[in-house]
This record gives sequence, structure tokens and C-alpha cells, in this order.
Amino acid sequence: MEAFLTRVARAEARADYQPPAAFAVGIATYGTARAEAEGGARRVLDAYYPAPNLAEGLRAAALLAEAVGHRSGSATYPLDLPQIEELLSTFEPVPQAAPGPHPNIRALKAGRGVLQQAQPTDGRATAAVVTFIADLAEKAVDAHDMYLRLHLLSHRKVRPHGLNLAGAFGLLSNVVWTNLGPFEPEDFEFQRADLRAAGHEVRVHSIDRFPRMTDYVVPTGVRIADADRVRLGAHLAEGTTVMHEGFVNYNAGTLGTSMVEGRISAGVVVGNGTDVGGGASIMGTLSGGGKEVIRVGERCLIGANAGIGISLADDCTVEAGLYVTAGTRVALPDGRVVKAAELSGQPGLLFRRNSQTGAVEVLAKKNRVVLNEALHSSQ
Repeated sequence: MEAFLTRVARAEARADYQPPAAFAVGIATYGTARAEAEGGARRVLDAYYPAPNLAEGLRAAALLAEAVGHRSGSATYPLDLPQIEELLSTFEPVPQAAPGPHPNIRALKAGRGVLQQAQPTDGRATAAVVTFIADLAEKAVDAHDMYLRLHLLSHRKVRPHGLNLAGAFGLLSNVVWTNLGPFEPEDFEFQRADLRAAGHEVRVHSIDRFPRMTDYVVPTGVRIADADRVRLGAHLAEGTTVMHEGFVNYNAGTLGTSMVEGRISAGVVVGNGTDVGGGASIMGTLSGGGKEVIRVGERCLIGANAGIGISLADDCTVEAGLYVTAGTRVALPDGRVVKAAELSGQPGLLFRRNSQTGAVEVLAKKNRVVLNEALHSSQ
């Protein structure tokens, strides 16, 4: 163990070395068909980080940085077999904690396994990589960096809006997501034909820049009825249930036990004990909400087929079928009429439509939303 600590101290003492804010060992997939045809760089199709580190594992970070020659900033480096074998040998003195080796050691072993296999011949290549992020408040520098940020969110290392995701659509490629992994769209039909000829069944899940979260991260203590409805980068707190018609975008999600039967758009954060009813919609920054970040507090109820374009504080209800946008005219109990934006973020409100006049009204609530605990148990 003393030799290990000496090696770590040497790595940390290198001139200009700065510990990263986050790092991870991962497995990246690259598209090669387009690069071979056009002579350009390989396209990053995805990057999988089974054990992302946030302000932790700094000894491992120093050793990995030394192995690849990294000193500071944000960057991604390929790892070859000799590097991985040397790193695993260096980590041997580290005591093993239950239930097994340290997550970073397990990630290195997974990377070794990828490198020991024959490379695919279907227009793709795989590689073991290590990614360092210097500052999560700064923009991502490439697709590897962006994928690590999305993993940090879905692993609950960071809450929504806790890191910079600006430029995600420019960094991530549009990818054909299949049961056999990601493919480039341009040459996919011929790759599919070759795979079928070889006896492989190919099923396309989607064509998108963001994959399904559950193909990369399976959070503990949650229920997801349809994996297609949750994107990588979603933050699902323990106790969350996402039903078949629920949807959670990236950089959005829940902070506690919640029932999601409607849409949680990008940037939206939902508090503990809140119920997003069937077919309900919460307007996000990508779907008409502009730059306004919409938050929903605790113990709220957004009724079936309802929607909001304003923030709700704790203990609010929007009745079924009512969509309250920022510009909706709302009648107050004293007879005044205001825009809903003026009520944004206020607690204990009930929004409803008067069935006789059709006017949208707001009242003070008299009861709280209580979720069925049995429905939220993942056991």
C-alpha cells in the first residue's frame, strides 16, 4: 500500500497538474463508414461511463492522468491494453471493499475486455477511453465530455441545472439506436443488410441525438414502465415512478418520490410528492418556454391532460384539462384579473376553469396531495 501511495503522490505532484471536477473511464463507439468515405474524423456515436466520478476518486484521477499525459483542462484520451494493465497492477494493493472491487477498477476491467475483443466490421469501432472535465460550469468540449455530463445527471451525482449542457445538440450526433448498439444513419441500410445476412436480428429503437437512459444508467429505487420514455440525462430521484405515458427529458426530472404520467420537458424540475397526471405537460426551455426555467414544488398535482407554462411552489393544483401558460388571464378571489405569470412560484394555489363562465380562476387550496406509497415502492 505504501508503494501505491508513493505512486499517487508522484502523479499528483506533476508540474501543472490540476485535479478534475469530474472524470470517468468509459467505452466509446465511433462511426467509421463516413470517415472512410469522406476522409474526415470518426464520429462519436456514444460513450458509456459505468462509474462517473464527481469530486471523488482523486487518487485514481491522478494515476489515469499520468498514464495518458493529462495535466489540466477538459479532454478525452484513448486507453490501450498496456496502459490498462499497468494501471490495474498499480491498483492491486488497494483494499477491496464490499461488494467488490472499486468502481474505477471495474471500469478499467470493462475497458480491457473491449480491447481484447476483435473490432467490429460493421462500420463501427470501439475504444476504452478516459474523460476529464475541468469545470462543469464551462461548456463541454466534445461529445465524450457531453456524454459524461449526461451520465452524471442520471447517476444522481448532479441535479438538473447543476452543470453546463449548452451546445448539446451541436456536439451529439444523430444516431440510429438499435438492439445492437448505435450506428451512423448514412450507411445504416447496408450495415443492417450485412447483419441480417449474418443471422442477426436488428431492431431500431429510435433515430435521435439522445439515447434511452436505461441503456446506460439504471438508477436504484425507481420504476419505469417504458424505457423509451426517459432520455439519458434525466434525473430520477429514488421513489419516482414513470408510467407508460410519462416522459422525462434530459436535464430534467424529479427530486423525490413522484408519480410521472405526463411530460417533464427539458429543464423542468419536479419536487417531492408531486403527481404529474396522465397526458399532462410541463412546458420546458426547448418546447416554447423560452429561457424561463419552470419548477414544480412539493405535493403538487397537475391533473390529467392539464399543463403549465409557469412555476408552481409547494401544495398547488391545476385541475384536469386546464393549461395555464404565462399569459393566461386568471381571475383572483377579490375580482381582479392578472396574468398567470404574476402568480408563478406562489404556494397553495388551485387553478381551475369555471364551468359556467369558462374563466380561469385561482383559489387558495384547503388540502394537500398525498401519493400512494405502495405505488412508489420499487421492491
